[in-house]
Amino acid sequence: MAIKLCVFDAYGTLFDVAGAARVAAEEPGRGALAEVWPQLAADWRAKQLEYSWLRAITGDYVPFWEVTKDGLDWAMERAGLDDPELRERLLALYWELPAYREVPFMLAQLKARGIGAAILSNGNRDMLEGAVDSAGIGEFLQALLSVEQVGIFKPARVVYDLVGEEFGTAPDEVLFVSSNGWDAAGAAAYGFQTAWVNRMSLPVDRLMAAPAHVLTDLTTIPELV
Repeated sequence: MAIKLCVFDAYGTLFDVAGAARVAAEEPGRGALAEVWPQLAADWRAKQLEYSWLRAITGDYVPFWEVTKDGLDWAMERAGLDDPELRERLLALYWELPAYREVPFMLAQLKARGIGAAILSNGNRDMLEGAVDSAGIGEFLQALLSVEQVGIFKPARVVYDLVGEEFGTAPDEVLFVSSNGWDAAGAAAYGFQTAWVNRMSLPVDRLMAAPAHVLTDLTTIPELV
């Protein structure tokens, strides 16, 4: 069926999750962070995801903001950074993550073609609103759908149900776009048409389903619809 809607994961897909650590490391007096920020950013993201999966399995849901803080605390301890002020600065910057440079034009192209766009994310709605406002892309998005509406993280099927409930679309009328291989697999198994944004040229995950499209960035998304 024809694509009626593009649904995007947020963190790592539209927004650069390494941006908070990178920006903080460039600030004056951040020499200790400057030496380790790439590893800290990677650890922060890895733990953020691991904690979301474990909480989904055990049913111990907490808002994504709590998972984000817990992941940062682990990453800072591993890096040997005992700095409460730095912690607060990094957390503040997470609400202002930069969008990847191709995002505004790509979303504008979708709008010009009459294709709706939305976000479906593990993030709290207020976190998503902060990132969208900071990036200036709110005019291109019809909805910000958050797992907090169902109390479990992706890739639980009930999360993907939110799209049809909001827009009345069948799964195969949706192009779901994510930079997370596991999320693309979950969405493909659900029945969405899927695109995996593989910015790091990684192998396809060996999971229950594979994405229909593998891209290096978001530039060509309008061509897929």
